[in-house]
Amino acid sequence: MQHNVLETVTGSLQTERLSSTTLLSSGTEVPVERNSLPPRDLQFSSGVWIPLLLLGGLLLALYFRIGIKLATDWYNIPDYSHGFLVPLFSMFLIWDRRQEIAETPLRPSWAGVPIVVLGLVTLVFGVYGVDLFTTRISFVILITGIVWTFLGAPMLRQLRFPLATLLLAIPFPAILFNQITFPLQLLASRLAAMTLPLLGVPVLQDGNVIQLPVMKLEVAEACSGIRSLMSLFTLAIFYGYFLEKTTLRRVILALASIPIAVAANVVRIVGTGLCVQYWDPVKALGFFHEFSGWVMFVISLACLYLIHLAMRAATPRAEVAL
Repeated sequence: MQHNVLETVTGSLQTERLSSTTLLSSGTEVPVERNSLPPRDLQFSSGVWIPLLLLGGLLLALYFRIGIKLATDWYNIPDYSHGFLVPLFSMFLIWDRRQEIAETPLRPSWAGVPIVVLGLVTLVFGVYGVDLFTTRISFVILITGIVWTFLGAPMLRQLRFPLATLLLAIPFPAILFNQITFPLQLLASRLAAMTLPLLGVPVLQDGNVIQLPVMKLEVAEACSGIRSLMSLFTLAIFYGYFLEKTTLRRVILALASIPIAVAANVVRIVGTGLCVQYWDPVKALGFFHEFSGWVMFVISLACLYLIHLAMRAATPRAEVAL
């Protein structure tokens, strides 16, 4: 019966009729409403890539000089030397999730337009206000809005972590940087001044200056621990992504890097004080002070690894991952 019906269908009118009906085994036709079918999600095609390439060219024109200045700061400011690794890590995250990204439906939305406008306004304020932080943060805001507008919210959820990691490469504004470094200087000085008497070295603390019997030891801004703190925090995020699959443990590893970096800096200051008192002040403030920074950073990474092992041993593996 089904073959007979198909053979009698000729002409465009009959073909249209078959496309809107369903044949049962008994030969009867049941109409199907076309509007009841679920809409098909868009996927990547040449029509999608062309606008994205044009947008990439516009972004390159807008942020070329800003990016060059940012790379220069990474090279000249030791506190942000890890910035070279952050874009590479973000690109690796996208490549690592390439299968999920390719399978994510494209659902362009006007809801991302306000974010695009916010990014452009932030860029204008940063350029005319001569504020590097504002111009750099506008890039992340603008990229977020573009992804939301042209690719949709599902794609933004896929790319939220790679986009968020870009914030690690942006140096803090000077006013915020000073608000962080000075308390760290005082904290490191206080803890070192409390530890050195326990090791037989009498001290007198005055702010960020530790008075030893031999000489004064000043905990300068470079010795506040901000450099090791920011580098260790960034590497803790990298470490958590590669070696841990659960969100909670990744967050714990990132937060654990903060007290580890502070403690490592205190140990470094205490070691410098001991060398000043019992060895050679010149060598203590020269070779030992510089070399101990690298040593303590390696020890900090080892402590982070031990914390990771302790978490695995003490807690069951969670199911939720980024």
